[in-house]
This record gives sequence, C-alpha cells and structure tokens, in this order.
Amino acid sequence: MEQQGFSSIHLKNCPKCHGLMEEGFILDGTHGPSNRVSLWVRGLAEKGFFRGVKTWKKTKIPVTTYRCQSCGFLESYARIREEENRK
Repeated sequence: MEQQGFSSIHLKNCPKCHGLMEEGFILDGTHGPSNRVSLWVRGLAEKGFFRGVKTWKKTKIPVTTYRCQSCGFLESYARIREEENRK
C-alpha cells in the first residue's frame, strides 16, 4: 500500500465569492471510533471479497479540502505535495 503524507496549512481565495478559504480535511468516521482522513484511491472501484471495495496495493492519497469562511463552499484535492515527492 502506497500512502502519501499530510501537509501544512495553505490559504486561497474562494472561486464562488472570493472569500478566504482555509485548508482542512473531511473526517471519515465509517470505521466506528477509528476516525480517518478521506483517501483518493487510483483505479476503478472493485467489489472486495468480504465487503466494501478492494484497496490493497493501490495508490492512496489523502484528500485535502478547502472551506470558504464566507459562503461555506468546499473544494477538495488529492495531490502529492512537492516535499512528499522527494521521499
């Protein structure tokens, strides 16, 4: 399993209202008390043997989400940061 790391906080402007957007993440609480960050997985979703979808040996990248402080618009990205490429 290949999984990329997390990043530092970045600010940008909202494409809808031009308000200030702040970086954060969507919390994935589907595994009960084990909260996780949502991940983007390369490839098509394939049904798993027991349940869910197969993710073994697939590239996984944490999803970063920006939220506008003015209008609440959300914009998500799954990107490998420059500092993570050097690892």
